[in-house]
Amino acid sequence: MNKVYSMISLAYKAGKLLTGEDAVRNSIRSGRVRLIIISEDASDNTKKHIGNSAAFYNVPCIIWGMKNEFGSCIGKSARSVLGITDENFGSGISDKLIDEVRKKEKPGGGFIE
Repeated sequence: MNKVYSMISLAYKAGKLLTGEDAVRNSIRSGRVRLIIISEDASDNTKKHIGNSAAFYNVPCIIWGMKNEFGSCIGKSARSVLGITDENFGSGISDKLIDEVRKKEKPGGGFIE
């Protein structure tokens, strides 16, 4: 398990993680969510609705990972949307995701598909 999934697991154990589209969308509106992660294999409709809500309420939103991996790192079934409610967990996870993306960069610039 990579560092991002480990941090997601820690956030879940600490009670700082919301899972599922409805729970995350409601928490976006109430201002509780600090970071949203949408799985790459989530439906286009889910990506659009959560992405639009995140943009409207100015919440960072990242498309990364797979829903089966999200579920397995928290001991649940597949989850397509995660919401981090703690600022420290949110910034830590986003920093790790940025590091992971940089590792995939090509030496001459650009990203590996």
